[in-house]
Amino acid sequence: MMRRIDLAPGQSLTPADIPRTGGIDAEVLGVAQRIIDDVRARGDEALIELTAQFDHARLEDLRVTEAEIEAAVAEVGDEFLAAISTAAMAIEEFHVRQVQQSWFTTVEGGVFLGQKVTPIARVGIYVPGGRACYPSSVLMNAIPAIVAGVAEIAMVVPPDADGRVNPYTLAAASELGLDEIYKIGGAQAIAALAYGTATVPRVDKITGPGNAYVTAAKKLVMGDVGIDMLAGPSEVLILADETAEPAFVAIDLMAQAEHDPRAATYLVTTDSTLPGDVELALRELLSTSPRAEVIERSLTDNGVMIVCPDVNVALHAANLIAPEHLEVMMAEPFELLGSIDNAGAIFLGPWTPESVGDYVAGPNHVLPTGGTARFSSPLSVDDFQKRSSVLSYSLEGLEVDAPAVMTIAQAEGLEAHARAVALRLAMAYGLEDEA
Repeated sequence: MMRRIDLAPGQSLTPADIPRTGGIDAEVLGVAQRIIDDVRARGDEALIELTAQFDHARLEDLRVTEAEIEAAVAEVGDEFLAAISTAAMAIEEFHVRQVQQSWFTTVEGGVFLGQKVTPIARVGIYVPGGRACYPSSVLMNAIPAIVAGVAEIAMVVPPDADGRVNPYTLAAASELGLDEIYKIGGAQAIAALAYGTATVPRVDKITGPGNAYVTAAKKLVMGDVGIDMLAGPSEVLILADETAEPAFVAIDLMAQAEHDPRAATYLVTTDSTLPGDVELALRELLSTSPRAEVIERSLTDNGVMIVCPDVNVALHAANLIAPEHLEVMMAEPFELLGSIDNAGAIFLGPWTPESVGDYVAGPNHVLPTGGTARFSSPLSVDDFQKRSSVLSYSLEGLEVDAPAVMTIAQAEGLEAHARAVALRLAMAYGLEDEA
């Protein structure tokens, strides 16, 4: 079912062994650009037509009403509401620790320096629909924004064919006090958030993962508005040795594969017998899975088992792949933590399935994909705050730094930069401007 790679002693995994398509298909970009242009030109009219075309929903109003939110909360049941409340509290507690404060310092000679931290004023969060509902994505996008102090949060989510938003998604929004919610998805939702319409005021930043067209649209509007990341298909890598329970490995691979046929799954192991045991467990578990077709396609098309001669080669493979989720099912997982450099989230030990990170543990589940964990981080409070440098010089302080400033400015051929300093000193001391 999953492709197998056996590395010989002295051999390491290479990028050629794990081909990734990378980038965004040109045809998808073209479609997204046409949708964006249409929304910019025709606003709400385009949004209603595009929602009918892509979501088969004929809407009269784009915004979710208070009555719809109340009905959703009544529909989902107390057990779900309690679970969402538990998750929300854990996510908030984790993200509160990320908050950065403004800071200021003085330097001898009358120089005042610092950094002012300010929340972004207005953000838009995209919550996927499509194959499944994702109330957890509401929490993961909105809570760090709330913790950061964002004043206005607009949420967009695709409706079903009846023009309804999934009640579990609306109930999660209600838990957080979100009431600006729009029944739009796809590239058209990104366009509305980025440029605004009569109904949807524009935002300053857009966060949240979506399908290929959402990702393409985020790429196209980036610069006119901020974005969090360009998310690709979801992925998991399980780093395992002979102590790993095959059933645990199998079910965690399935948990990732059930997201989407394009989801990527990796088993990196130092035990040559484990892949066979995992294959047997997969077949048994798949026989009772309601999403067996999606899972099997994902595992067959994008699943790889890599057998390594030793743990160092296995760690090299994990860092090369740089997965969104990395589970460590080895005898001493904490001893390996320092050697893991590239991963969106790291799950240590057999009792820490990726599922807990998706829902209730607290860390964010909006994570870098496609190997971008080499240089990117999970969604956090930092994504909803901006930092301004603060500078104030006294005359004495300027006098101390003036020679260095003017020397560098003159080396760069920027005469006015140098003169901006020289003129101040000359006027302060009643001298001629010598720059």
